[in-house]
This record gives sequence, structure tokens and C-alpha cells, in this order.
Amino acid sequence: MTSSTTTATIPRGAFLVWGAGLLAYVIAVLQRTSLGVAGISAAERFDASASALATFAVLQLLVYASLQIPVGVALDRFGSKRLIVLGGLVMSAGQALLAVSTTMPGAITARVLVGAGDAMTFVCVLRLVVAWFPARLNPLMTQLTGLTGQLGQILSAIPLVWLLHGPGWTPTYLVAATAGVVVTVLAFAFVRDTPPGSGPLRRSPSMHEVRRQLVAAFGHPGTRLGLFTHFTTQFSGTVFALLWGFPFLVSGEGQSPRVASALMTVFVLAAIAAGPIFGRLVARHPLRRSWLVLGIVAITVVAWTSVLAWPGRAPLWLLLFLVGALAIGGPGSMIGFDFARTFNPAARLGSATGIVNIGGFVASLLTILGVGLVLDAVSPAGGGAGRAATYDLSSFKLAWCVQYVIWGFGVTGILVTRRKVRRRLAQSGVVVPPIREAIARRRGRPRH
Repeated sequence: MTSSTTTATIPRGAFLVWGAGLLAYVIAVLQRTSLGVAGISAAERFDASASALATFAVLQLLVYASLQIPVGVALDRFGSKRLIVLGGLVMSAGQALLAVSTTMPGAITARVLVGAGDAMTFVCVLRLVVAWFPARLNPLMTQLTGLTGQLGQILSAIPLVWLLHGPGWTPTYLVAATAGVVVTVLAFAFVRDTPPGSGPLRRSPSMHEVRRQLVAAFGHPGTRLGLFTHFTTQFSGTVFALLWGFPFLVSGEGQSPRVASALMTVFVLAAIAAGPIFGRLVARHPLRRSWLVLGIVAITVVAWTSVLAWPGRAPLWLLLFLVGALAIGGPGSMIGFDFARTFNPAARLGSATGIVNIGGFVASLLTILGVGLVLDAVSPAGGGAGRAATYDLSSFKLAWCVQYVIWGFGVTGILVTRRKVRRRLAQSGVVVPPIREAIARRRGRPRH
């Protein structure tokens, strides 16, 4: 990436450029999550079983994750504007295809296009932040970018649900495609890769250099700690928002689509509220970031265990607790990028960031597929095609237990890599005291 502007002032037009890119990211999140609120409708339209329906989201996430590093390389050569425009057009084409498709192959192709276009958006908007804003504002603008982009999920949870239950499937996804075209035109008109007078874009590194940077970045345990952080904190909320949450709330927990939409909105608002809090905690206690991560995972596990162990349908207050717990996983996963930043030199930061970003999406696609397979295996409907609306609560509860395998693997990875990171820190003279000792010191009562 190009370095951020070194002047103390913000270049003229910076907020217009960032705003146009941010709007593209908001709509990208809308396109990404648009199938999650239509799971039941999609099963009926495409006569799909739960495992077949899961392939929509799995392929979408697989494409997104696999393109992270290639997109980073292309970003260095072509800049943000071209990739944002290309990504917007690809996503719009995918949504238009989904609008008119009535068969599984067409629908799967559509979601692959959405995943490919989505992969080009977020990292490009972050590149605009680095290029147009002073370094001192980069952390704040990055947080604002990630949090504001989640408004796209509210758009999918409210207006899109209304369209689905009103005009129907085809008009809904044609509207989504049109929205994508509109913001792509705005990005083409207003996004500029760099401020006037700045240097040209750095040329893309050679393939040999890319491989060397990837090996070095992955070889550092700090990068892997970020990878497992992203892997363990993000997936549960992503799976809930992307595909299985809405059907679970409606078909399993018996909530109305309106209440389910409201809960999905709470999910987004809670994430927006948690982001700045986590950012401040990470800044004040950089040696305790892993404990914050483990605390987030623990809250998520407790919330899910409470819902799954509740006899019968969970009360609304418990579902609110679950949604709030899932919401903090998104901002919590950003701590993984902070690990990548602090344990890698600037020359390989892009490679390290790409490695970290893959983690949560790999965990998400494994969980989405696992939930679908379990639903088909245990559902009273016998896994028959087009029967997603008949999956009962007990089937959903058993299917959600797939998450415990992912949590176990992820927490193990966090603990192992954290030990290796602390060993390296100790070799460089930085000793991380036990947390109880650190608390005692802060209270002015040193332990003997």
C-alpha cells in the first residue's frame, strides 16, 4: 500500500473520496448478507435442502477468502478506484442473475459473483483511508469504515425483507443490483486513488517477492495469533447473519419475520457500539489483547449454550442476549489485524493482513456447511428438497452444536500461538506479567 499522507492537514476532497468508497462498502455488505434474510424463500424457490442451500454461502465465502491475497497484489498495481468499480459491477451482475434464476446452478453462479465483487471492496476502501488521511487519523477512520459499513446489514434486514414479503424475489434482487450500479457510478465519479500532487502507485511486487513475504508473515507467531483470533471470534456472528440466523429465529424459535429483522438490526447496532470500546481497550492494554479475545469467545459460548440448553423456545430477552454476544465478535475480530500490524514490518503488512482476514471466513464457511449437513441429517423433513421451512427447533439446536468444534480448535490455536509470541517478546526484553500480578500493580499493591 502507499503510505498515508504525511501532512498534518486533511487534503481537500478527502471526505468526499472516502464517502464514495464507504457507500460502495455499505452496499457490498448489503449484497453479502442479502441471502441470509431470504433463506426460507431461497429453499422454496430453488427446491433446495439445507446442505444445498449452504453451498450458496460456502462458495461465496470461499471465493471471498481465496481472493484476499490476489486482490491485495492487484490493489498495489491498479489502485482502489478500478477495483471498487469492478467489484461493484461484478456484485450487481451476480444479484441480477440471482433475481432471474430458478435453478441451483444459476443461483450458485450468482453468489460466486457476489463473493468475488465483495472481496474487492473493503481492502480498497482501507487503502483510500491510508492514502487520503494523516497517519494519526488512520486508526479512527479504519474503525469508522468497518462500523459504518455494517449499515448494509440493516438494509438487508429491513427494506430487503419488506421487499421479499411484498413485491417478491425478482424485484427484491433487481433493486439490490440497481443499488450496486448506482454506487458504482458514484465511485467512478468521485473516488481518486491518491490526493493531487502525491506520488504514483507502487508497482506490484514480483511473484517471488509475494511468496517470500507470505512465508515470512505466516512464519511469525504474531500473525498466526491474529489468524486464530479472527478465526475464533468472527465466524459465529457471520454464520448467523449470512445464512442460518434468520431461519433459526423464524422456523426454530417461532419469531415473526418482523421480530427477526429487528433482532438482526440490534446485532448491527450492538457491533457499532462495541467497536470504539474495544479499540480503546486494545490501545490502553496492548499486552492483554489475547485476554480480551478469549473473553469475547467465552461470552459467545455462554450465550449460545444458554439458548441451546433452554427447554423449548428461548424467551426474547435471551435471544437479545445471544444477538448482543454475537455482535461483539465482529469488532473483536479486528484485534486480529492489530496483531498483524504490531508483529510485522510495513513491507509485509499487506500479506499478514490477508492471512488474518482468511481465518474468520474459513471458519464461517465450515460452520455454514456443517450446520446444513446436520439439519439435513436430523430434520423431521428428512432433508428433502425445499423443506427448510419445516426444520424444527431441536434440529436447529443440534446443528448449531457444530460451533463447539470450531471454538475448540480456535481457542487451542490462540493459546499455542500466544505462548510462542510471549516467548519471542521475552527474548526481546518484553515480559508479559501474569494478569493477577498486573492488576495488583495497577492497584498499587505489588505482589511478593
